Amino acid sequence: MVYITRALVDVLLDLASDADPDRVTTGVSVAPADELEGTTADLSPETPVFTDFFLPDPDNALNAVFGVNLTTPARQAQGQFVSHPLRELEVTKRDDLAAVIFVAVPPWELDERSFGAFDRRGQRQPLEIVDARPPDQSLTE
Repeated sequence: MVYITRALVDVLLDLASDADPDRVTTGVSVAPADELEGTTADLSPETPVFTDFFLPDPDNALNAVFGVNLTTPARQAQGQFVSHPLRELEVTKRDDLAAVIFVAVPPWELDERSFGAFDRRGQRQPLEIVDARPPDQSLTE
């Protein structure tokens, strides 16, 4: 099971919609469930929940050509988000550099035909949306 906060899904879908017809690729990271605020989900404290994203760098030539964001340290991004404005809801060879890959396709809505989680082999994973928010952090942390 892959867990992601509703707020993160909303932001990722907004990024994809704003970039359409171009694709978006960005890293996403997790926080342990016990650090989340306002959750009613019954998760064990150490359960990883995707909560944050890294601002995509559209001017990064490597990212544009290869779909690889080298500006985000790999240890900080446990997953990847990609939008496919002109493709099916599936992982492509350009998307396979993370253990978990979130894929979105038009109409950029949260439903099983437009947003999904996949493993690096392209197998769709069960996805649960968590109504919670990560702990507040400052830019200096």
